[in-house]
Amino acid sequence: MATRDPLEFVQEELGKLREAGLYRALRVLEGEQGPRARIDGRTVINLSSNNYLGLTTHPRLRRAAVRAVEQYGVGSGAVRTIIGTMTLHQELEERLAAFKKTEACIVFQSGCAANQGVIQSLLTPQDLVFSDELNHASIIDGCRLSRAEIKVYPHRDTAALRRLLEETRERQARKLIVSDGVFSMDGDIAPLPELVALGEEFGAIVMVDDAHASGVLGANGRGSVDHFGLHGRVHIQVGTLSKAIGALGGYVAGSRALRDFLIHRARPFLFSTSHPPSVAATCLAALDVLEQEPELIQRLWDNTRYFKQGLSDLGFNTGQSQTPITPVIVGEGALAMKLSDRLFQEGVFAQGIAYPTVARDKARVRTIVTAAHTRDDLDQALEAFRKVGRELGLVGR
Repeated sequence: MATRDPLEFVQEELGKLREAGLYRALRVLEGEQGPRARIDGRTVINLSSNNYLGLTTHPRLRRAAVRAVEQYGVGSGAVRTIIGTMTLHQELEERLAAFKKTEACIVFQSGCAANQGVIQSLLTPQDLVFSDELNHASIIDGCRLSRAEIKVYPHRDTAALRRLLEETRERQARKLIVSDGVFSMDGDIAPLPELVALGEEFGAIVMVDDAHASGVLGANGRGSVDHFGLHGRVHIQVGTLSKAIGALGGYVAGSRALRDFLIHRARPFLFSTSHPPSVAATCLAALDVLEQEPELIQRLWDNTRYFKQGLSDLGFNTGQSQTPITPVIVGEGALAMKLSDRLFQEGVFAQGIAYPTVARDKARVRTIVTAAHTRDDLDQALEAFRKVGRELGLVGR
């Protein structure tokens, strides 16, 4: 007798996504990650890349990667705690610590792994974590893995956070306040000075995830801590090497004791092979570029202001964005996907995003401009938004 496929529910769930207009096939990039890219057989203006400074194709980074492959090979061959710590890894961590103005730094395989590793290793089921409701999924996962009691406060609402801290003031527990530095779906910036002040008042650890702030905010792209002048007052800075840095990986910057503790307790660090030497060398070259070519960040912000103003002038709802991440919020998920598809047909790739990534009534197309976009790229993209926005009734005629 034939047995029922125990994975039959997967097809049912996929059917529901198709009915709701939310099913998406993976787009395929056929070449370099650039401001104009060939995607699914079409050359389009790319507004969905995290390549903020265009470093994925920077000549200095290319040369560094090739040299490292020739000198060290293509892989490290082990986890860091056995024989996978190479001189390049140590040099990268030292450079990152100096760049972030902290005592020490530890590199993880990704920003997700860094968030999950640091939170789950620091907290126990007896502890408390206070998390912004729009924090990245990797922060949420790290909180859950720690099994600590999770207190979620409304987005950027420091008054609500204060009330939660007051309610738990007498609890004998470790307390962690954690927030994105720049929120990945809305592009707004965390109220970090207020979070730090609350952490100091209530004796809580303060942690910021600067995945979308690294290379974007602060002097030479040092991030939100530098942006607000809070060096020495934020205990844990998480960053990524996969976005503005142009390569792959994540890191945790803080005290030397924190680094040593994570080496012994952070599971993603303990159980994952270390970065290929070419990746570490590429990240080192990227730090050189950040320190020696500040005009890239200036160009990024010039492009950001121009494009954001253009969308606003057309009448689109761009929310509370303060950074190169600029959402075009339309509400309904199916409508966001239709907007994305029509833009693609008009030569612009801007990914539609819907529930559960964002709230059900906050579906949007998320745009990210980069330093590599030209004014012509941005003008053509704005014209596509004008045409499709009017067609779909999102902006006036």
